[in-house]
Amino acid sequence: QVQVVESGGGLVQAGGSLRLACVVSGRTLSTGTMGWFRQLPGKEREFVAAIVKSGDRYRYADSVKGRFTISRDNAKNTVYLQMNSLKPEDTAVYNCAARRDTLPLISPAPGDYGYWGQGTQVTVSS
Repeated sequence: QVQVVESGGGLVQAGGSLRLACVVSGRTLSTGTMGWFRQLPGKEREFVAAIVKSGDRYRYADSVKGRFTISRDNAKNTVYLQMNSLKPEDTAVYNCAARRDTLPLISPAPGDYGYWGQGTQVTVSS
């Protein structure tokens, strides 16, 4: 089994920064690409960013390009999301997810990820 736990959320003013962390434990060798998603109440889950296991390929949603940076430290089984120049519209619950396979594929579809964390709240005030 694989466990995914996010941390680092909080309240920040517009223009500020936060760094989210996602720790994966358990059968980590069975997981590959990691992704960050976000969701507002009553809305569908939205892709934010993803990174392959080797760390040399990644993808961002257009809405966060140039402001967010995804990275990973495989020795620590941790994926990070550095969020700069935050805007009120970035307010959401942010979830980390892991693919069930080790293929170097990047997908923005939540259904392609099999392991999910509980999420961490990010609130950006104007």
